[in-house]
Amino acid sequence: MSASEPIDISTLASCNDIPAFKLIAEPLNQVRRLIYQQLTTQESCIEGLTSLPPKRRPEEVNYLLEYINRRNGKMIRPGLVLLSGLCCGKVTDEHVRVAAIIEMMHNATLLHDDVIDDGRIRRGAPTINSLWGNEKAVLLGDLLLSRIFTMSAELHSSSSKIIAEAAVRLCEGELKQTVQKNKWQLSESEYIEAITEKSAVLFSSACYLGGLLANASPSRMRSLAEFGLNAGIAFQLADDLLDIIGDESKTGKTLGSDMGTHKLTLAVIHLLRTVDESEKQTIIDVHLEKKDIQQDRSVLVQLLERCDSLDYARRRSQEYVAAAIGALSDLERNPAREGLIEMADFMANRSM
Repeated sequence: MSASEPIDISTLASCNDIPAFKLIAEPLNQVRRLIYQQLTTQESCIEGLTSLPPKRRPEEVNYLLEYINRRNGKMIRPGLVLLSGLCCGKVTDEHVRVAAIIEMMHNATLLHDDVIDDGRIRRGAPTINSLWGNEKAVLLGDLLLSRIFTMSAELHSSSSKIIAEAAVRLCEGELKQTVQKNKWQLSESEYIEAITEKSAVLFSSACYLGGLLANASPSRMRSLAEFGLNAGIAFQLADDLLDIIGDESKTGKTLGSDMGTHKLTLAVIHLLRTVDESEKQTIIDVHLEKKDIQQDRSVLVQLLERCDSLDYARRRSQEYVAAAIGALSDLERNPAREGLIEMADFMANRSM
């Protein structure tokens, strides 16, 4: 491994195709710069422990961090922090710092998710685990989380507590869904509860923090949190649909991982409760319990289409979008509020 040239942050900013982000273009660039700074800082030391000299990172670790920095996501979660703040007042330096923390937490979970699901492609490029192994991917995710701890220690206690609670719930949700593998009798409510914890909580926390840092009233913060929670559920429903019917060349990530690892998603849950018991058992035996489900993925998709299961998942996603937008009804109409509504539509319609 060898270090690559420094990243031009402006080239990352041009990658975003979300119109609402024009309202927060400059603070979003500041978020990108802060993340880059956090992941490329060469030396670290423990304040107060003067007996320990500053520690310089090995070149191989810098290379891995540079690889992550070059694969920029859509920045949806930090965008929600900034838009929620702008919806209630001004975007501050604290918004930028919290938005960076939220995105780094998301990136850490992606590194771990790719190991769990054996993901080979992420953001249009090979994953860390596919190139350099699971050990490096897991430890790199841990390194990102350790940087988050350091950054959170510099925040007001109310913000750092919300971030810490969100991290706990994310891990609990991911663990819950892992425990639910092969649970073919899983109910829709159990599934929604799991994706709420493993995904939607971070969206909700992002929106709540945006309002909190803009000194919004408690009622406004609750409205933003409810918006984020429902929009986050809609996002995950759409993401799960993409895993079934998406195109890897367009999504830029490995698909079929939920079915391949025997994680039930809403469309499959609907299918299993729609068919009779005899066909249900056949579907489980022939299509769902296979180790390499990708081989007859198209057959399963046909079954899902026949039973209206894909359309059912789409409709449920739209219901959560409507709930998210409804949560904003008490907030003053302004461009940032309209931007949040646009974001909810974007998050849920990626697979429609």
